[in-house]
Amino acid sequence: MSDRTYTPGPMPNTVRGEDGNVLTVPTGWVLLPPGDAALTRRVKAAGDHWVVAEKKGRKLFSRGIWAMSATIERIRGELEAERSTESFAKRKTADAKRRDQAQAQYVGDFKEAVVSFLGFHPRYAKLAERLARAVANHATPVGSGTVARTKRIPIEQRAEAAVIAWMRHETTGYDKMEIPRIRGKRRQVRREMAQRSQELLDRYRRGAELSEQCPLWVAVGGRDTEADSEVG
Repeated sequence: MSDRTYTPGPMPNTVRGEDGNVLTVPTGWVLLPPGDAALTRRVKAAGDHWVVAEKKGRKLFSRGIWAMSATIERIRGELEAERSTESFAKRKTADAKRRDQAQAQYVGDFKEAVVSFLGFHPRYAKLAERLARAVANHATPVGSGTVARTKRIPIEQRAEAAVIAWMRHETTGYDKMEIPRIRGKRRQVRREMAQRSQELLDRYRRGAELSEQCPLWVAVGGRDTEADSEVG
């Protein structure tokens, strides 16, 4: 059984190994595309296979697995039979309910972490809640690929990174900027914007007077939270 990962080859029915050599897929094998985790998992466990993935930027994208056509069809048939049973339907419903509950809990926990990171002055408490809700709604959906979905760093760090990322897109002209294609330039621009975002957040933490033209105030819809404070 092969657990090695290959990249797509230059021609149909070929893959490229880590050593750069191009291999032809064995006769009788077909490519099982990604998308059905249970089927992929069982095919891998059933016998020899080649995993295919392609790196784009810093991310690795699955392109499926090559395996015997007969093996894939046999396992697909077994899965279809299992999935047609009433017990499977009940289990699937229960699993979905558990996932929804876990997601709702995480969204709530993440929102609280954002509010804690913001640490706004009491006069801007409602604004902090609104901002936290906006950031959580953007960052926490399953499959969003945002920093909020990673488990590699504590939730407090996820909250901070998500706020800064949200502000970069919603309170600056970053998305419309023409950044020179120079190595490290985009990272430098992001660092500079993050610093400015932190400085703006600090003003809210101090309870400073802020204009209605403040980009964060505008982005979050601060006009509806004027009951918190009089904004000059």
